[in-house]
Amino acid sequence: MEFNTNFVLGCSAIGAGLAVIAGIGPGVGQGIAAGHAAAAVGRNPGAKGDVTGTMLLGQAVAETTGLYGLLVAMLLLFVKPLAK
Repeated sequence: MEFNTNFVLGCSAIGAGLAVIAGIGPGVGQGIAAGHAAAAVGRNPGAKGDVTGTMLLGQAVAETTGLYGLLVAMLLLFVKPLAK
């Protein structure tokens, strides 16, 4: 069965675009986390170190989702799907 090269490359480009959308979630989540952390420090300034450490750890974990989406997009764009 013969595939049309342009069709496969087009589908790869669409898939890469959808994979990059995965970067929206971590951005929103990190903004919400930073806002809540700022509010927590405002209520209890003595817990600044604990709140900041926990927030940064959570943001690092959330950022991996965006990085995985970027990795998938790069693979879809630059790996030759029809190379023989």
